[in-house]
Amino acid sequence: MEKVAIFVDVQNIYYTVRQKHQKHFNYKNFWRRATSGRQVVGAYAYAIDRGDAKQRGFQNTLRQIGFEVKLKPFIQRNDGTAKGDWDVGITLDVMDVAETVDTVILLSGDGDFDMLLQKIRLKYGVKTEVYGVEGLTSPALINSADFYCPIEGGLLM
Repeated sequence: MEKVAIFVDVQNIYYTVRQKHQKHFNYKNFWRRATSGRQVVGAYAYAIDRGDAKQRGFQNTLRQIGFEVKLKPFIQRNDGTAKGDWDVGITLDVMDVAETVDTVILLSGDGDFDMLLQKIRLKYGVKTEVYGVEGLTSPALINSADFYCPIEGGLLM
């Protein structure tokens, strides 16, 4: 059975789905689609913790589906900008698990991950899949993946 690991850039998926479709991403439908006939070695959802009840409910839903939720505190700077980027954390976790799986599935539109996908393919022979919002997913990221699935239709709610 094919072994997979899933990595979700929650903020990126939330904001790009909302911007393009004015809807939410359907994590349950994604899970059914992405894991059917596969063994999930790890599934990680990376999010920012603002500490509100609605967000905690969403995080619990992700856990019930099968994700390990990793949280960073929301940091508001004095100039009004916010900090809460998981790129390095996601990259480190992908590198840690890449040699133990057949496929890495990344949910993000962030082009910074294109080099990561190229690296794990060359170093470990891992296949890569990207789920992202069409038109808001970096072409470099799409081109670096073995398979790209646009987030639309049944992946929306």
